[in-house]
Amino acid sequence: MIDLHTHSFLSDGELIPSELIRRAEFIGYKAIAITDHVDSSNIDYVVPKIVRALKKIKEFISIEAIPGAEITHVPPGIIPEIVKEARNLGAKIVVVHGETIVEPVAAGTNRAAIEAFADILAHPGLISEEDLLLAKEKGVTLEITSRKGHSLSNGYVAKEAIRFGVPLCINTDAHSPSDLITKDFAINILLASGIEKNRIASVFENSKAIVEKSLTRE
Repeated sequence: MIDLHTHSFLSDGELIPSELIRRAEFIGYKAIAITDHVDSSNIDYVVPKIVRALKKIKEFISIEAIPGAEITHVPPGIIPEIVKEARNLGAKIVVVHGETIVEPVAAGTNRAAIEAFADILAHPGLISEEDLLLAKEKGVTLEITSRKGHSLSNGYVAKEAIRFGVPLCINTDAHSPSDLITKDFAINILLASGIEKNRIASVFENSKAIVEKSLTRE
């Protein structure tokens, strides 16, 4: 399992990064990104803390642990600025909290995330055809999620992404250890989202490609 959207106690998760990583390692994860919620109020604190914590344990763990950030409920007009700042602070994977149908995310967030070249647009809700085509053009990956509530639009996201050839990944948006999942369970979520068996391997390959790209960033 590769999971590129998780939260520690540095935002609203339950665990310190080291325990979250250990829990993931124990159930067989190959890679995990710690992507705590950030905006301009906390980004200069959270991202360096994640970077430091992961650097300290790197040689003692058997999975790839990647520092990241989830830009959350940021006005669309400043999303590009915050994406750039997150990368400059050391976030190797940048996720943007998309226009999920269960929260009042500002209209235009999906488009701003794509235009800013976020790595992953999380739970993008009823993403428009125009934004799907832009995501394909810019190589931004859309998320299928196991997270309660956000997962309500998985079927729509999967169907439309496949129709337009937009890359998909699967993440947990984990906030507690019980949110982490096995690869077998991830496969069931993908199947339940309407993704055919012969397409599932490509979803995991997309996650692997994001990890590989993250490792090349300075």
